[in-house]
Amino acid sequence: MKVSRNSCFAMLAALFLLGQSALASAQLPEFAPLVERASPAVVNISTKQKLAASGGNPHMPDLDELPPIFREFFGDSIPRRPRGEQQQEAQSLGSGFIISADGYVLTNNHVIAEADEIFVRLPDRSELEAKLVGADPRTDVALLKIEGDGLPTVALGDSSALKVGEWVLAIGSPFGFDHTVTAGIVSGTGRNLPGESYVPFIQTDVAINPGNSGGPLFNLDGEVVGINSQIFTRSGGFMGLSFAIPIDVAMNVANQLRTTGTVARGWLGVAIQDVNRDLAESFGLERPAGALIAQVIDGGPAAKSGLHVGDIILSVDGQAIDMSADLPHLIGSIKPNTETTLGIARDGERETVTVEIGALPEEDEGAAAGTQPEKTSNRLGVKVSALSRDQMRSLDVSEGVVIMEIQSGPAAMIGLRPGDVITHLNNQAVDSVSTFTRIADELPKNRSVSMRVLRDGRASFITFKLAE
Repeated sequence: MKVSRNSCFAMLAALFLLGQSALASAQLPEFAPLVERASPAVVNISTKQKLAASGGNPHMPDLDELPPIFREFFGDSIPRRPRGEQQQEAQSLGSGFIISADGYVLTNNHVIAEADEIFVRLPDRSELEAKLVGADPRTDVALLKIEGDGLPTVALGDSSALKVGEWVLAIGSPFGFDHTVTAGIVSGTGRNLPGESYVPFIQTDVAINPGNSGGPLFNLDGEVVGINSQIFTRSGGFMGLSFAIPIDVAMNVANQLRTTGTVARGWLGVAIQDVNRDLAESFGLERPAGALIAQVIDGGPAAKSGLHVGDIILSVDGQAIDMSADLPHLIGSIKPNTETTLGIARDGERETVTVEIGALPEEDEGAAAGTQPEKTSNRLGVKVSALSRDQMRSLDVSEGVVIMEIQSGPAAMIGLRPGDVITHLNNQAVDSVSTFTRIADELPKNRSVSMRVLRDGRASFITFKLAE
């Protein structure tokens, strides 16, 4: 039989497409067995919160709640709150998963925050009231307990072993649709979000929406590697950026909540910032890396160990610090009163410092003393004054000068403002106006120079260059 050339091309094309289809099918993961195994341990979480009745002045007391003497004098001016309208109930929905056969459940803190009652609904539609064992707002992790025995549980994985590009899967209750399954890949690891210093988030493109919060993120082995927690959105819905709390972090918190009811974190007692290219050059580093110490808390672990402003922390117990945001969660994961070795860069040299990590306090504290003011001008185009004792005390510094006036010149170009406090210039401490003037007069040209500035109570290093 004679076959035309066009027919041959058509057959070859069809075979090629079939082969490509078979290859694509062979490369895609099969999620169904994973979902079947894992979903019985994934639960829906709802809460109830008592709210004040709508209407009226929320700050006005109920007449019946006042002592008799106040009722006598103010009874005519204070209305009675209508019976049966003293409270309303608010409900929220989220997800969670069972980590032990006797009923311990992990979820997000924001799912159960301020709840008066918490309910866990199992896949068989049965609903149990849950007890809050403990919650940690800093990591957004909460541990619940329901009554039960022989309950289905998830397998826990190792979130530190996750690799970018790896397939992951989420099960949760977005918008109340129980056991919704979505899949995607790991987009990044060790992500740091604003205000979330103690969690190195896992970033994925798994579709996460309201109601997914607190639900598990699985790897292809069916192991939980994270707790779905946040999304980046401009619309209120999924936009391709989802963030999960690593299960290693969550379980460390859960174990502490289970045994002590609280979470203890390591504390170094420093304020830090990133090291950009100009700062790296200014401090004699080969490349931008590490966490630059911009402030040392008086009496904190860092101060006691001899760390000071301008030191750059490059490693913690041998683990490299690439970005400054890596440092808080590494230090936070260390048990207080544990000795830790820090690799630092100081004055262009590499050193190691041993620090006894402290316990993270609720608020940092400090104190300082100062000197009388005096004015001057300099090459940078600023007029500065010595700090008063009250200024030093309020800023928690023991040295520095305050900018009184900005003139034309480098200071104006780099955005300095009156009221800014300069504590270090060109890696040297500024202990007086005369010291500041001397250092400013000796600044090199066409080379990155660092300056430590306090503004609104926050310290940061900035860099600039003086032209020829």
